[in-house]
Amino acid sequence: MSDQIYLSDSYVKECEATVQSVKDGKYITLDKNIFYPRGGGQPGDTGFLLPVSGGRFRVLNVMKKDGEIVHEMEMSGQDSGLKTQDRVRCVLDWERRYKLMRMHTAAHVLAGTMNSKLGALITGNQLEEDKTRFDFDLDTFDRGTFDELVRSTNELLKQDAVLKIYSLPREAAMKIPGVVKLAGVLPPSISELRIVEIPGIDIQADGGTHVRSLKEVGQIEILKLENKGKTNRRVYFKLNP
Repeated sequence: MSDQIYLSDSYVKECEATVQSVKDGKYITLDKNIFYPRGGGQPGDTGFLLPVSGGRFRVLNVMKKDGEIVHEMEMSGQDSGLKTQDRVRCVLDWERRYKLMRMHTAAHVLAGTMNSKLGALITGNQLEEDKTRFDFDLDTFDRGTFDELVRSTNELLKQDAVLKIYSLPREAAMKIPGVVKLAGVLPPSISELRIVEIPGIDIQADGGTHVRSLKEVGQIEILKLENKGKTNRRVYFKLNP
């Protein structure tokens, strides 16, 4: 797979790249990628590709397909206007990405709190710019308990804790208690896991983008709680500055 810059540095907003392939006039692959491809509940990034020869082409979505990172471009006539070997400047919609980074880190802290205090695992999640949805498996569920969880989480989010991101062999990573808090999301084919650690607070296997420090996140506010079944619960939350 081409160079995944978003994994090593989530704060890179622009880079130069070469178009490697064009399919159906609008599906583009690049040799370098700052755009996050949707996955793990995090949406794909949006932004623009600016050819050095001139022009401006909108990136509508980014996804992984057949081992490649594919950028879905806005069509102009019969195609996006980009050709193989075009040199382009990649420009991320940074405001949107940064909101998702803050939301993703907040979700890790809340998931860690839920796991440590209630033993709950996340069974589904969806990050958005303005809110996040968590589905989780829990027998007993009431608003008072969850309000207390959020208070505990928000106290943690006031800390200036710096995240650590590194890789471990799968066998070593799976020995870490609580490293997988999203139930059933690690295919056996993955031999090395990317670890996102918030020292003293949470540690998870994760392939998404995050802020550098908890002080960037803000505070969680619960929007809605739902009972979706016998043990299937759902919560929606947003972030306040």
